[in-house]
Amino acid sequence: MYRILAQSSTTAANANAAGGMGLVGMIVWLVVLFAFMYFLMIRPQKKEQKKKELMLSEVAVGDSILTTSGFYGTVIDLMDDTVIVEFGNNKNCRIPMQKAAIMEVEKPEDAAKKDA
Repeated sequence: MYRILAQSSTTAANANAAGGMGLVGMIVWLVVLFAFMYFLMIRPQKKEQKKKELMLSEVAVGDSILTTSGFYGTVIDLMDDTVIVEFGNNKNCRIPMQKAAIMEVEKPEDAAKKDA
């Protein structure tokens, strides 16, 4: 009888130790999963957002831009979060729009280097 009780208590101790290791292993895998998601999804998105903010802060009058809707234009006036853009050869087509609608900026000096 004593042997049976000793064996069952040893088996219970082993099961508890294995359960504890399973919990630690699961926590380690969750940490690895979140680190993987951070480096593949969150970090690149933040990097792109900082790059766009830098681009929008450097917009100046005379820059050629591409809007998110696909229109090319030239910046003719700047305000806090609004720009007035002139589209096409017609000098009467001037539209105010938010800076957030700018997708690309090309400086006049860059265009001159590109043509040369």
